[in-house]
Amino acid sequence: MRQRDMKRLKTMLVTLTLSQRRELMSELEATEGRAASVGIIEDQGRQGGCPHCGNQKVVRNGNADGLQRYKCRECGRTFNALTGTPLARLRQKGKWLDQAEVLRDGATITQAAARLNVARSTAFRWRHRFMALPKTVQAQALRGIAEADETFFLRSNKGQRKLDRKPRKRGGSASKRGLSKEHVPVLVARDRSGGTADFILKADGKANIIAALKPILASDAILCTDGSSMLAAAAKAIGVTHRPVNVSARQRVIAGVYHIQNVNAYDSRLKNWIRRFHGVATKYLDSYLGWFRTIDRSGPTGLQPASFLASAIRL
Repeated sequence: MRQRDMKRLKTMLVTLTLSQRRELMSELEATEGRAASVGIIEDQGRQGGCPHCGNQKVVRNGNADGLQRYKCRECGRTFNALTGTPLARLRQKGKWLDQAEVLRDGATITQAAARLNVARSTAFRWRHRFMALPKTVQAQALRGIAEADETFFLRSNKGQRKLDRKPRKRGGSASKRGLSKEHVPVLVARDRSGGTADFILKADGKANIIAALKPILASDAILCTDGSSMLAAAAKAIGVTHRPVNVSARQRVIAGVYHIQNVNAYDSRLKNWIRRFHGVATKYLDSYLGWFRTIDRSGPTGLQPASFLASAIRL
């Protein structure tokens, strides 16, 4: 904008009514949010080449929807920084940093829709698109002293129109006491460095536990469990040293270092956090587990919205 046009605009500001000023401020805030989001998106997009063929020889090719477009010299196809990412074709980029804040705060769909001023369907779609990549990030190897424990979530068909059981109140309890096929087993494993991995098991059994733990446990790792016979059998089959802690006998620590307090504390934080959603559909449980891992990894300082947005585009 030319300087004379800027002076004219400043002169016009004093003639605005209160409602017009508020409307203008709202537009300016949206513009700032969009600019910040686009900056993060473009920075992430420049890290790679053509998403179609992988070639690094690309040239600028105009703009569309506020994003720089590129053209590949090899395959001739065009793309932008979001092409091939879970956020491709989503609208309202100016609200994406606010969406990252909503995820950081663990807001429900209703709370997110209200804070972002979008429809609940949009808030739901954004949630799962933003978590598509972060949910895949977890520890690939656990070393030293590792802890493992199972936790269970009530199986939920939330959102489905046809049920093979009697409907129950959202976030309600199982039809009978104790564990049953109504529960989904989740195996959580952590080492003392904070590395965390969790697995939704097809069934609560030795074979499934071995399949989950064997690829991530180092050969010299020491596995601490609560004395579960299945976890003990799995540790023996994998070939790692096992230190069972007899929790039922109020045993807490063995030799001053072997315990399962870290994994138990993580399970407790996870259960308390997920309770706010009043029941999570089982088909989306992996997204919620990944969502919590992302938040928990950030520690007491909290995850920055810009980092959350970047992780939703590129790992």
